[in-house]
Amino acid sequence: MSDSDRPLAWRLRSIVGEENVLVDEPMSEHTTFEVGGPADLFVTPEDIDEVREVVSAARESGENYFLLGRGSDLLVSDAGYRGVIIALECLMGVSVEDDEMCCQAGVDLREASEMACELGLSGLEFACGIPGSVGGACYMNAGAYDGCMADVLKEVRVLTPAGDVCDLGVDELDLGYRHSRIADEGLVVLSATFALTRADGEKIRQKMDDLTHRREEKQPLDLPSAGSTFKRPEGHFAGKLITDAGLRGYQVGGAAVSKKHAGFVVNVGGATAADVHAVIEHVQAEVERQFGVRLQPEVRFLG
Repeated sequence: MSDSDRPLAWRLRSIVGEENVLVDEPMSEHTTFEVGGPADLFVTPEDIDEVREVVSAARESGENYFLLGRGSDLLVSDAGYRGVIIALECLMGVSVEDDEMCCQAGVDLREASEMACELGLSGLEFACGIPGSVGGACYMNAGAYDGCMADVLKEVRVLTPAGDVCDLGVDELDLGYRHSRIADEGLVVLSATFALTRADGEKIRQKMDDLTHRREEKQPLDLPSAGSTFKRPEGHFAGKLITDAGLRGYQVGGAAVSKKHAGFVVNVGGATAADVHAVIEHVQAEVERQFGVRLQPEVRFLG
């Protein structure tokens, strides 16, 4: 870390404590791809007030900053990230009132689904295999198996770039396919409230077990990845286009198109971010050349 970074590091330590500010932290340890170089500063606030203070400090310093959930849709460059990674993993509060469940941003979406099932609350079954945080899921309107966040969200509590905390109803979020106002306006999700429905717990469990079986049968869950690499192109399926282009198993270094499901780029061992990026770019170029369809990454690139 350069001398110019030290005043910010000192200020961040005064907010969250010495042990919660790491310097040159490898991002490969914080992404499901298991690749990525070091972040200048990696900060772990322990509550919402600390999140506000850390974001404010980063903004006032002029440093780049990024809010990190579970790192399940992220490809961090081999050079790492010049700025502050703010990890929301400690925001783990959950409360339930009647048919509504409120989860802080750091709660694992799969765990939220499990908790809902245990409480006999239906609506989050689709999320039982999505490896992201509640905050990240709201950011991108995550979904699977004909369900998405827009179907169950009631409201989110967000931190605005100006430092204000406000509640936004689902109709104010402009939720679309892998899109939200949250992403457009740089809002930070602090918590989300789900409007669920009472149902038989055994039936909820059966549906979740069925979805889990389908996922295990079709997806390369045994290898590091960021889930579906590409968004679904209108009128097509990304995996089928990639397969039809003859790219199943295509490999650069330690990154490859999955042989099990061509919609996934996976780390088969020792991959670098450059390897993953090269596979993605080749797939995009070949699918466009052969079929005239430009695949858009669902993975976010950082650094």
